[in-house]
Amino acid sequence: MNYEIYNNKIKLIKADITTLKVDAIVNAANSGLLGGGGVDGAIHKAGGHKIHEECMKFRNKKGRCHTGEAAITTGGKLKAKYVIHTVGPMWNGGYNNEEELLGKCYENSINLAVENEVRTIAFPNISTGVYGFPKKLAAEIALKKILEVMKTNKNIDQIIFVCFDDENYNIYHEMMRGIQ
Repeated sequence: MNYEIYNNKIKLIKADITTLKVDAIVNAANSGLLGGGGVDGAIHKAGGHKIHEECMKFRNKKGRCHTGEAAITTGGKLKAKYVIHTVGPMWNGGYNNEEELLGKCYENSINLAVENEVRTIAFPNISTGVYGFPKKLAAEIALKKILEVMKTNKNIDQIIFVCFDDENYNIYHEMMRGIQ
């Protein structure tokens, strides 16, 4: 596993997010919260039926999770205590507030983490798979939003960006080199 630590609070790793022992992992979910492909499907599969059951309760109560929003469930069989599900935007050329909505995914996930006393949280590359968000732009937004949130929030001990592939890892590595 490749990893690097920046400013003692932000960590970059190349790994499978479902294997991490952290307080919470973030799921790049669809609005139905019922699993799907990519990281969403992997989290639901590895976490088991308990995650699915809690997602169903959320759906029955609120209908669905809208783009930029976040919901929290148990981690089920995962090593993580919680899964924070957030719905990233589909890329439509940047004409439908995709950048702002992606930033909201990170902001709302952190806020939910703080409400639930999460100290360590791991993020995947939200919206960069089948949703087609440009990877470099997504990394810029993620990093900017996390740095903003960390200035005002001292409750999170560590934020981990988890990249499954070399391309995303290298993008984050380049951007994070200057963080102090």
